[in-house]
Amino acid sequence: MSFPWKEHHLRVRYAETDAMGVVYHANYLIWLEVGRTEFIREMGYPYAKMEEQGLLLPVVETNLRYRRPAKYDDAITVYSRIESFTPSKIIFTYEIRRKAEAEQQNEDPAGELLVTGTTVHVWINRSWNPVRIDKEAPELFLFLQENA
Repeated sequence: MSFPWKEHHLRVRYAETDAMGVVYHANYLIWLEVGRTEFIREMGYPYAKMEEQGLLLPVVETNLRYRRPAKYDDAITVYSRIESFTPSKIIFTYEIRRKAEAEQQNEDPAGELLVTGTTVHVWINRSWNPVRIDKEAPELFLFLQENA
């Protein structure tokens, strides 16, 4: 039930690096959030629309695997997609890659793999109580089902 990859391009800023000259590890989490919010926006159901409906989607679990470091001024691409979802939970998967020199030939992520990761989110209301989107926002649940 995986969605297609969406990509978002970034350039490593000097402020994102540490004393070793590589991207500080926590900055990758920020990039995942950027990729995720852009993914949702491109799908046509941005966070702002969810929040207008009283739905929040906090991160409850993260997992990152660092394979190669990104460095200052690297052009990188954050690839994001929904791996799976249920009425109460949604899981995103990511790849952060150093931008490929050549054009991408297919739908798979291109470039040197730097980091892989996942984030797990649960649906809650503004009172921080868990909700099922098939009951609270059936049009959103249908939207996810139709776009999977």
